Amino acid sequence: MSAHRFRRVAALLAAAVVLSACTVQLPITPAPVAGEEMAATAEAATATDAGQATSATDGAAEIACDGQPTPAQTEGPYYTPNPPQRASLIEEGVVGDPILLTGYVLDTDCQPIAGAVVDVWQTDGAGVYDNAGYRLRGYTLTDDAGRYTMETVVPGEYPGRPPHIHVKVQPPGGTILTSQMYFPDAAANARDGIFNPALILEVQETANGLTGVMNFIVAP
Repeated sequence: MSAHRFRRVAALLAAAVVLSACTVQLPITPAPVAGEEMAATAEAATATDAGQATSATDGAAEIACDGQPTPAQTEGPYYTPNPPQRASLIEEGVVGDPILLTGYVLDTDCQPIAGAVVDVWQTDGAGVYDNAGYRLRGYTLTDDAGRYTMETVVPGEYPGRPPHIHVKVQPPGGTILTSQMYFPDAAANARDGIFNPALILEVQETANGLTGVMNFIVAP
């Protein structure tokens, strides 16, 4: 082999070595197996459904309901028809400690009822009814979740009766439940002829003041 040809061959071999050294091997990502992809999708969907179910269960757990209609009680002699719609019965001159009444109106399947009327009337903190006007009288409607709220005051003892709040609850197009709400640990509860412990408010002390909770279950 001539010297010129030898040098040419050597140069070609050197170039091949350099090219080989500079070649980059890219990682190969295998395509997903159809079964594995479907399993992963199903697992994600199950996790999402489980989360939604837990949220729904947690929400339902907050509403106490045994499906039994709330006991009815007498209307008493001091109901005034056609009360105003309002969210608060507190106004200037009203005597008594403020309390927020709240809860849900439910049917006997424990489903919330939207647009139900919750009509309240009561004495002031001194045990006096307003029978000339609409002081401490009014109604509100439940929201889409079946919840009602009404600002009022803790009633005083009316002669012969413990502190209590009268209420009428009526679902849209339904029958009227007339009942009463009582306060826990009132000494006069035990002496009252119609007192029903099933109608005791759950009174809570919150950062914003007193809250009285009662759910109403109404028959169709």
